[in-house]
Amino acid sequence: MKVICVSGGSKGLGKGVVEDLLRHGYSVATYSRSKTEFIEKTQEAESSERFYWESIEGTDLEALKLFAQKVFRKYGQIDGLINNVGMASDGILTLMNSGDIDQLISLNLKSPLHLTQTCAKYMLQQGRGIIINISSIVGIRGHSGVAVYSATKSALDGFTRSLARELGGRNICVNAIAPGYMDTEMGAMLGEAKRKQIIRRTPLNRLGKVEDIVGMVRFLLSKDAEFITGQTLIIDGGLTC
Repeated sequence: MKVICVSGGSKGLGKGVVEDLLRHGYSVATYSRSKTEFIEKTQEAESSERFYWESIEGTDLEALKLFAQKVFRKYGQIDGLINNVGMASDGILTLMNSGDIDQLISLNLKSPLHLTQTCAKYMLQQGRGIIINISSIVGIRGHSGVAVYSATKSALDGFTRSLARELGGRNICVNAIAPGYMDTEMGAMLGEAKRKQIIRRTPLNRLGKVEDIVGMVRFLLSKDAEFITGQTLIIDGGLTC
């Protein structure tokens, strides 16, 4: 049974990924800041061999390293890592305070870098592994008011491409998924007027759903995708075409 680590798996897209992977027979280890109703129900429904959760603050880099170590000790393998944790924050750069900038960089960039570093060491020992970074279309196309968020996602795309070259020779694939605007809790921050504007500009005439992304995650974890690496796959209903 393959073991997949998913960062930020308590709600939104992370929750959808965890649910989908469990439904398709994977063992899943995840963390989040607090225990949600979803986590409680999943712990009750799944055996400890199928589901593992810890309460971790995503910017606690030492805790992330220990989390990966615990997962490896528990299961004896880490077959995949989904770097999903992240936060969005609107704000004109010149008006943002340094604390907000540092928090975005720490959670959206430093967190996946450090978690990947530890998980990749185990994958190198195994001679196999799959890493999927959840990026965003704002890292590919500029959008006003999200300069810092865009910077973190652009950096994640660059990290994906370079790491794919570093690890490819050891049978480890590294890819990114760049969702468009999603109909999730994060997407709800847009406001109704902005949501309608985005929908009008999207060829498929709607916001993205969690289901639109989880299938791609599962595909990239499968044997069908074993010759795909170093790519950022855009799932945005055609908004950036």
